Amino acid sequence: MKQLLILILSIVLLSSCGVFGPNPEYYQGMTEKKFLRQNENAVLSNLDGSQKTYRVNRDDKFYVLATFEDGYLVKLEEKEYVPSLFEEKKTDG
Repeated sequence: MKQLLILILSIVLLSSCGVFGPNPEYYQGMTEKKFLRQNENAVLSNLDGSQKTYRVNRDDKFYVLATFEDGYLVKLEEKEYVPSLFEEKKTDG
């Protein structure tokens, strides 16, 4: 009886540790409302019928495009800003 109680107690304790684990930032099927709560700086990038695409700037080099259909996340893309190699040259004249 003691061993069964110890086994059940240890299972409960180990399973409760999973609650405090890392929370995924984005996941397939995430609701649009939850996404906007987590990403207050999200900007509507594209509106196409029942699809909405939001853009979230991660840092100076990367941004995320999250596409929602009927209120649920269906597509997630992380892109890198393309540096402009050919900047306009100023002419003195």
